[in-house]
Amino acid sequence: MKKLQISLKPGERIYVNGAVLKVDRKVSIEFLNDVTFLLEHHVIQPDDTRTPLRQLYFLVQTTLIDPANAPRARTMFYDAHASLAQSFENPAIRQNLAEVRDFFDRGRLFDALKLLRSLFPIEDAILSQGARTDTTGLTHCEVR
Repeated sequence: MKKLQISLKPGERIYVNGAVLKVDRKVSIEFLNDVTFLLEHHVIQPDDTRTPLRQLYFLVQTTLIDPANAPRARTMFYDAHASLAQSFENPAIRQNLAEVRDFFDRGRLFDALKLLRSLFPIEDAILSQGARTDTTGLTHCEVR
């Protein structure tokens, strides 16, 4: 395996094999073997999962950084993915969702996350176009 070196800034967090590490000063870390990690700026919190693709991202993220909950997150991913694949009409999202599923099935979770992040602007545009307010003041979004 090729060595992997990353640099972290003071106060930055990294999620490594289910553990959250926070550094107090600038540090470089070199991984000498296989490791599952995610940098803090790629982690979304539950409160940030307000859209369908962000919810799917959160499930992939959970599978990656929370080994104790990975089996449940995997099941939820497959259910959510099937629903989303049926819901979106946008060809770019539909095609990329198929690729996200392929990455997920092959254990390439980093690639699945990266691809999902690239879809957020498209999803945001779709949801902002489809958002309307009814007479009760509630906002509704039409995905399909």
